[in-house]
Amino acid sequence: QVQLLESGGGLVQAGGSLRLSCAASGIIFSIHTMGWYRQAPGKQRELVATITSGGSTNYADSVKGRFTISRDNLKNTVYLQMISLKPEDTADYYCNAHGEVGLGQWDYWGQGTQVTVSS
Repeated sequence: QVQLLESGGGLVQAGGSLRLSCAASGIIFSIHTMGWYRQAPGKQRELVATITSGGSTNYADSVKGRFTISRDNLKNTVYLQMISLKPEDTADYYCNAHGEVGLGQWDYWGQGTQVTVSS
């Protein structure tokens, strides 16, 4: 059974920091591209950051320089370090595991963790 368990969300003041964690089980973690997405109330889910199995990273323009994604393949965990948080970062944050083999691809999602940034 695949499980992506996020943690680390909460309420923080603008300018503050949080670190999100996503512990994966039931998958071969090291072969998956891991990502963080977020969905604010009334908005579509959007990409925040991804990290490939090889460690290459990609960020949304809105978080570049403030957020850092990393992974620990021994702990099957992906992290999102967030600094200089802004009220517009308020959203539910979701962990994603994306896998590809040949022409096949699949995605797993966590249940989400809420981040609220107060002004």
